[in-house]
Amino acid sequence: MGRFAVAAAQHFDTVEQIVIADLNADSAQSFAAQMNDKVSAMGLDVSDATALGSAMVGIDLVLNTCGPFYRFGVPILQAAIDAGCHYLDICDDWEPTVEMLKLDQAAKAAGVSAIVGLGASPGISNMLALIAMQELDSVSTLYTGWDLGGATPEEQSSQKGASAAMLHGIEQMTGEVKIYRNSAYQITKPLSPALVGYPGLPSLTGHIFGHPEAVTFPHNYPQLQESINLAHGGDIDSWLLKGILGLVNWGLVSRERAAALLAWFERSRAVGVEEKSPQAPPAIYGMAVGTKHGKSASVGVSWIGDALEAGGEFELGMGAATGIPLACGVKFLLEGPMSAPGVFSPEAGHIDPREFLAEVF
Repeated sequence: MGRFAVAAAQHFDTVEQIVIADLNADSAQSFAAQMNDKVSAMGLDVSDATALGSAMVGIDLVLNTCGPFYRFGVPILQAAIDAGCHYLDICDDWEPTVEMLKLDQAAKAAGVSAIVGLGASPGISNMLALIAMQELDSVSTLYTGWDLGGATPEEQSSQKGASAAMLHGIEQMTGEVKIYRNSAYQITKPLSPALVGYPGLPSLTGHIFGHPEAVTFPHNYPQLQESINLAHGGDIDSWLLKGILGLVNWGLVSRERAAALLAWFERSRAVGVEEKSPQAPPAIYGMAVGTKHGKSASVGVSWIGDALEAGGEFELGMGAATGIPLACGVKFLLEGPMSAPGVFSPEAGHIDPREFLAEVF
């Protein structure tokens, strides 16, 4: 995902230099050599706090695409604040998101602008949901949702061993996750079914997935009574997936081993792109339920086919869908529209969602 962010950001006039810092120095240098002369690379173990701090000296903005974020979100943001560097990431774990938002005052004191979760989901999903909210006079319920079947990692990566994306998936589909319901944060079992009446479609069953959107929207909009992130499709009901997750919940296999099994499961079911039913839920959406002109109303805002390359033969992968919004965050931050100090999630109100999505597309 970082590769897509770098490939886009290198062309911005406001960007003078990009340093790719990666545990795999050879991979970083090989990729940097394919970019323009703004881009260089270095080896860095981000778990070495001293080395991490040194790497940030003289840097204006840190882009964190180092997952899983439940391990690397908070310490890298803290290091950026300590170094006085602005910060953007694609954090998709709710637990570190809660902790990073608590660093708001520290970021303000340091004059640092930090935005957490500026990718696809969270990121694009937040923008879609914010537009849905803006269409209503009052909002009681907020859903963000996405198609799990499209969430497959890129084949090209500098990672060795368990994929951070798969580790994230295992983390957020096992144990317990946080949602907002009945005007209060609640801990619940992931993949629990939730019936949703998306406008224009038959009622559909989503599955609760641990993601930041569920906790950041009520953080910014306390008038909400419910906020839930949902996943659909991707064989989410399959016995094989449930079996892998059950082994983790029962303590019979490690998360790392389960991530490897999940990666095998993803490869085994990737037998070609099936034609999607017109009654299927959108690939990624935000939905708000509330009132309009004194009457009950609901609004769904989704990413539709027009966002894909002309001709319909090109499926936008996770890398581009996540890395491009992050790069657009660089542009917006450097050019001023979202440079206020503090720690924010994408829907906090400091980014115009329509302007941002127009830039992404």
